[in-house]
Amino acid sequence: MSRIAIVHKQRCHPDECAHLCAKKCPVNKSGTECIKYVNNKAQIDETTCVGCGICPKICPFHALEIINLPEELDKDPIHRYSENGFALYNLPIPLFGKVVGVLGRNGIGKSTAMKILAGIEMPNFGEVGKKVTYQELIQHFKGTEAQAYFEKLEKKEIIVAYKPQQVEAIPKSFDGKVKDLLKKVDEKNQFDEIVKTLELTNILDRNLSQVSGGELQRVAIAATVLKKANVYFFDEPTSFLDVKQRLKISKFIRSLANETTAVMVIEHDLIILDYLSDYLHLLYGKESAYGVVSTVKATKTGINTYLSGYLKEENVRFREKEIRFDSSPQEEAISSLKLLEWNELEKSFGNFKLKINQGKMYRNDVVGVLGENGIGKTSFIKELVLASKNESPLQIETSSTIGDLRVSYKPQYIQASDELVRVYLEKAMKYELQLIRPLNIEPLYDLTLNQLSGGELQRVEIAKCLGEDANVYFLDEPSAYLDVEQRLVLSKVLREMMDVKKASALVIDHDILIVDYISKRLLVFKGIPALEGHVEGPFKMADGMNTFLKDLQITFRRDEVSNRPRINKEESQKDKEQKASGNLYYGK
Repeated sequence: MSRIAIVHKQRCHPDECAHLCAKKCPVNKSGTECIKYVNNKAQIDETTCVGCGICPKICPFHALEIINLPEELDKDPIHRYSENGFALYNLPIPLFGKVVGVLGRNGIGKSTAMKILAGIEMPNFGEVGKKVTYQELIQHFKGTEAQAYFEKLEKKEIIVAYKPQQVEAIPKSFDGKVKDLLKKVDEKNQFDEIVKTLELTNILDRNLSQVSGGELQRVAIAATVLKKANVYFFDEPTSFLDVKQRLKISKFIRSLANETTAVMVIEHDLIILDYLSDYLHLLYGKESAYGVVSTVKATKTGINTYLSGYLKEENVRFREKEIRFDSSPQEEAISSLKLLEWNELEKSFGNFKLKINQGKMYRNDVVGVLGENGIGKTSFIKELVLASKNESPLQIETSSTIGDLRVSYKPQYIQASDELVRVYLEKAMKYELQLIRPLNIEPLYDLTLNQLSGGELQRVEIAKCLGEDANVYFLDEPSAYLDVEQRLVLSKVLREMMDVKKASALVIDHDILIVDYISKRLLVFKGIPALEGHVEGPFKMADGMNTFLKDLQITFRRDEVSNRPRINKEESQKDKEQKASGNLYYGK
């Protein structure tokens, strides 16, 4: 069995551990050099490493990994970032006339694979520093669909347009108005049509630095499709978008694929990925260490395979446990002990008006919150937080049996600092089994908050919020930046922590699958974005979902294998039947 050695250089601090790994390495002790130090960072010679596993266990900073690769993986990587760095095996391939999805954990090579296909990065076949030519690339993939793809890419028969993952970086590279950027890249003379379709008319005269995350995402998508290309790549196109926008964007992206055009999409929202794509490539492996691209699968089969954790064709198990959903909505019993009750309130925030109906939360309650962007969800949570400190006109009452109301709040937008993670999470660290291990926080302990990626910072903030001593927890968009597996872990952690603490939570999110997975009841926000919003509920799950789905004009069914929620095809027999019965949410 082959193996690779990974050194997470950001975590490696030889000056603070007295070169412990090199001193304890049995190969080094025998007189052969296996671990040495280059630029004050550990470097492991994979040819002399015997895979004893001592160095990862004794490294106090979790900087080293020795990974035995699956026996089926008998070839060199397509690309490796550095000595002892991340390795990518195989590539997904776009299909003309189809939307091909890419599904996998964060840090497992999805964006790297897409950049290689887009010609933004050239692979090195695992030899760091090697400059590969297109001819070598074509020869490497001889006899496969990838060969034909790279031949056409070299001849410029394939023209690529690529939407990057980090849309928030766009204002840093282009200083100007939205319309200036879009007109600059418009190669199709479709400016007016695309602006109208993606609902950008009202922000055309705004500077890019003044638009929200959701608006910036739609600008990035518009800029991509305005380019005259026949292969379009979208890296996480629904981040920052609400459910209604996600559905509209999905329909729009699907419309791009035809006989002469291919589309490839990376997406973490399983419901949207299922709705959007025709085929899937799964990526499995170890985050920040190595990633392997599976053979192509039909979308339904691919998602169910991913949830099962077992690739039958490759004979690879990449997760210990299968992920399954309940076969029908759980109208779960909640405690009769009221933790929090708020009264009716109407309040203005500038030109925006928010109407709040009376509502209650109970012990062991998890209330999901659904609604469009700009409709008052975050304002509502903030009013509840302020009310707990008697700083809001919103009046709240609590049960006398719980004593003082204590709330904990994870905001939508997170501010990083130079504080160490282990110091920041001092209270949360006592929940080792319930929080730290499931959220994989320990490897981050010796990093500062501003050294973390978006997903890492989100997990730390979730741990911080749930680790506080409180009886009501508010979380605003906790699934942002998280991959599919992390979102499902978050759901389980949240439910378990409410049981452990005998507390309740209110959670805003745009991933319907996650809201469906965690919630016992629902709040639904309606209204007109940026003008007025009002709160309805909390409802029982079926009633709340029916209320929400009615506005979206979609219906849900359960997958017969995994029981996961799926959107019915519009105007299908199932869709018509459920709309006629008023039962838009499966299993009521």
